[in-house]
Amino acid sequence: MWTLALCGGARVAVVAAEWCDAFGIVTRGRVQLELRDGEPGPVLGRDAGFWLRGTGVRALRNPGRRTAKVLIVTPRARTVTCQHAPYASYRMMEGRHEQHE
Repeated sequence: MWTLALCGGARVAVVAAEWCDAFGIVTRGRVQLELRDGEPGPVLGRDAGFWLRGTGVRALRNPGRRTAKVLIVTPRARTVTCQHAPYASYRMMEGRHEQHE
């Protein structure tokens, strides 16, 4: 798992090879999906989940002024480099689960 933080107005490109197996959950703010033709897509709010595989989404954008965060879940660990947008940041999270009794 890793977290994508998008500052207000930031946009990050969705590269199919990097996002093909990713499931996103908006944990803070709002995220707008930018469609293949450049048109604005739906705006997703907190707790909204989404797949990107096969959707034609070419970017994620924060339409607000406050930082939005998206938890990205993938079936395998990966190294993430941030080259997409000057106002987007990535943070890797540990893949272990804690048990509560």
